[in-house]
Amino acid sequence: MNEATTKEAIEALNTIMEYELAGVVKYTHYSLMIFGYNRIPIVSWLKGNATESLDHAHKAGELVTLLGGHPSLKIGPLLETEKHDVGDIMRESLEHEGAALAAYYDLLKIVEGKSVLLEEYAREMIMLEEMHRDEVNKMLRKPGEIAQFEE
Repeated sequence: MNEATTKEAIEALNTIMEYELAGVVKYTHYSLMIFGYNRIPIVSWLKGNATESLDHAHKAGELVTLLGGHPSLKIGPLLETEKHDVGDIMRESLEHEGAALAAYYDLLKIVEGKSVLLEEYAREMIMLEEMHRDEVNKMLRKPGEIAQFEE
């Protein structure tokens, strides 16, 4: 990759890192705000998402340093909506995952045909994020409903 592409890739990876770190904060917060009969499995799922987001942030940061860049100390957007119903939390999660997914697609556009390593990383992460969005989408459906949840 040339210097300009490397710089763009580092910026994209730092954006990804920031979104993933925001995911750690959001999912941790959400896990603390779940109440009711289904609390235990939902809290467990949210904590797992926080851990996964941290792992994803770490991977992005490792690639930043591999490219000779400096990992960001910023955290992506954090919006407190004061809505803590499980449905509201899932809808916010779907929105957050969509923004993170867009960041991975941005990285793929930058590195496609220029770095097999970064291209494969972006594709793998896109696959994982799309699967995660699908999982959240299914959680937002009413029992017995087959059609996708409309955002």
